[in-house]
Amino acid sequence: MHARSRLRGDEGSVSAEMALITPVLLALVLIAVGTGRLVSARLDVADAAHQAARAASLTRAAPTAAAVAQRAAREALDGAGRACSRLRVTADTGTFRPGGEVSVTVACTADLTDLAAVPWPGDHTVTETFTAPLETYRGQEQE
Repeated sequence: MHARSRLRGDEGSVSAEMALITPVLLALVLIAVGTGRLVSARLDVADAAHQAARAASLTRAAPTAAAVAQRAAREALDGAGRACSRLRVTADTGTFRPGGEVSVTVACTADLTDLAAVPWPGDHTVTETFTAPLETYRGQEQE
């Protein structure tokens, strides 16, 4: 009889342990989701910067390159399903000449406000830069 009373003292301990550990597990899942979103955003923005720099490198004039880079980055992010609350595309055409290069920086602000249970910032800006070489033997429009 003494052994039975000792066993009865442990009844319900699993429920109490689960009640204590569930918030921790939920927080870990939300952190994993938030981290996944940030990694996905970084990959999408890096791809957009690559596509924008490549598109800009195929143009023949520096002013045209900046406009083409803007359009290519927006299309790449739209195609990836990435909604940026703020999108900034900057094309550096300082060495835009045969044999030179063009660098494009894409900055996208990712919204994380729906993960409010975890202390994520409301939004996070992801910035990536890609540099594409210009062909050495190419024609170039005069400005």
